[in-house]
Parts: sequence; structure tokens; C-alpha cells
Amino acid sequence: MKAGRCLPNMRAVRTADYDFDLPPELIAQHPLAERAASRLLELDPAPRPAGTCTDRIFRDFPELLAPQDLLVFNDTRVVPARLQGRKPSGGAVEMLLERPLAGDRALLHMRASKPLRPGQIVHTAGGDLVVEGREADLFVVRFPGPALPFFEQHGAIPLPPYIERAPDAQDPERYQSVLARVPGAVAAPTASLHFDADVLARIAARGVRRATLTLHVGAGTFRPVRDDDPTAHRMHSEWLELPAATCEAIAATRAAGGRVIAIGTTVVRALEACARAQSGGADGLRGWSGDTDIFIREGHDWRVVDALVTNFHLPRSTLLMLVSAFAGRTATLDAYAHAISQRYRFFSYGDAMFIPRRADRA
Repeated sequence: MKAGRCLPNMRAVRTADYDFDLPPELIAQHPLAERAASRLLELDPAPRPAGTCTDRIFRDFPELLAPQDLLVFNDTRVVPARLQGRKPSGGAVEMLLERPLAGDRALLHMRASKPLRPGQIVHTAGGDLVVEGREADLFVVRFPGPALPFFEQHGAIPLPPYIERAPDAQDPERYQSVLARVPGAVAAPTASLHFDADVLARIAARGVRRATLTLHVGAGTFRPVRDDDPTAHRMHSEWLELPAATCEAIAATRAAGGRVIAIGTTVVRALEACARAQSGGADGLRGWSGDTDIFIREGHDWRVVDALVTNFHLPRSTLLMLVSAFAGRTATLDAYAHAISQRYRFFSYGDAMFIPRRADRA
């Protein structure tokens, strides 16, 4: 008999259901010397109510793949999106790019000692910026020229807020996937940080195919879910592009009986958003570009992704909710408890998980 969807509680799911206690020393503050030396927790979510965990090293990841599988990577490139400025009065202004807009404008997170209002001038090393208005909790800012080149020249690498140190010489290279190609992200698609040239070569030698898409990760990825009801949370929009060649590779993989393996939650969001926008499944995907604010949580109607590589995520976060939707909340939180007991490293520079699809979604 085919198992039904696992609902750990009959009551409505609350944000507190995605909480866990993490010892601060398990938050990775630096990358390892070798990308593929990170640990890999393989989670088989099929046994109920909890899954089965297997401890591995990431360099062994190719052994978990079959020749007909397809890995889909996010090829976005992190820009130096953090910027410091001053008001004419001398007050400091901290800025973080959320996304560039058309022409010489961009959406920024801005923090100053006093509220910033339309018409406010901010002095920076690259020239003066002008605050033009607000869009919810973001500021619309005019630059002396296009925003991305401005940040490339004058910005700093935007390490996540839980990395409690200033960027050093290795971060511009290590907080970047080896497949990064299209500039525009302000946070790295961290699951891909574990892949190095040797791992990619061994994956190719097994006959496993590789494809890419682009989703420019915004700083909103670190935005906590503050509402007790997670359905009240609103995501910031992010721009994505799904190439036609990737759609063709996905269709060929399905036809051959292989798995579509998403390298990171950003790939999951991009593929599932495109499928939803086109009202179809993996076989009917077409090339697509545009904005998405998709929020994947329990009850999501999965259409494309068969397996997932992902890092360990913040408590009460939309990313943890996504992983729980894929693997099951009980299995996911039990895996996190196992990782904590085994002293895995957490968050952007931390270790990884590999999660095949659940049996009830086969």
C-alpha cells in the first residue's frame, strides 16, 4: 500500500516547529582548506517517522550518483555587495545590495543611526548616492552609474551575518562556487561551494550530466521568519533564468529514468517556480526568466526535483522549511540533531546533506 503524506501534527504548523538549539561553536567561521573535505550527511527519509542518517565525506559524493542522473547548479556569481558611506552630517550608513534595477538604480538594505528619507545624500568612495524612496523594508537608491559595476569596484564581499569576522583574503574566492559565472548574487548558493575540479571530473567520469540555471540570491535569504504563522511570511523577489538547454537535459534525464538532483535550495526554488509558472511538470519545462518569490513549505506539490544537496540552515528559516517540505519535518529535524551530536559544521561555510526523494513521492 502506498504511504500517504506524513503529517506529524494535526494542528497548523507554526514557525516554532522549525526551531532547534545550535551550539555557537558549530557555526563555521572559515572555509576548510579543501572544498571537498567537508562532511556529507546522507539522509534517507523513507523510514517513518524518522529517517536514516549516514556520515560521509563530500569527496565521496560521486559514488552516490548513477550515470543517468543530472546535477543542476546555480551559476550565479556573488558581487562585492556590501558598502560603507556617510551622510553629509558625518553619520555612518551601512548598505547591502538586494538587487540592481534598471538604469542607475538599485534596491538596498540600509542602516543608519537616524531614519533615511527621500532626497538623502550618502557619500561613498565611488561618489554620492541619493535615496529616492522605499519599497517595503528596502530603499530605492540612485547611483552615479549602473549599480553592479559600482559595487564591483567599491564594494566588499558580503559575508553572512552569522560569520562574525571581517572578510579576509580567501573569502572572495572561497565564498564563490567554482561554477560561478553570472554576476548578481549577494549571497552564495552554498551547496555548490563543496564542489572542486576533482569532484566535478569524477562526476563526469561516471557519465553524470551537469546543467545550470541562474538565480541571483538576495540578502532576503537570511531574513528570519518573524510571524508565528509561517504562511504570513513574505519573500523578497529574486531574478532567475532557466535556459532551454537545461529544460532539455531535465526531460532527457526523466526519459532515461534518472534523477534531477538540485545542488542547493536556490536551484529547488528556481525549478519549482518555473514549473509552477508554466503549470506543468519536469517533462513540460520550457526556458523561462523573470522574478520569483516562491516560498516552499510543507504541502508543496513537487514537480521537478528528485534529490537535493544542501547545507545546514538557520532555525526558523524559510530554507529549513523548504528542506523539511522535501524530506519531511521529523526526518529533517532528527537529521539536524544527529549532525549536532556528531559536531557537523553549520551554515554557509559548513557541511552538507544529500537527500534523495521520499518514497511516497516516487
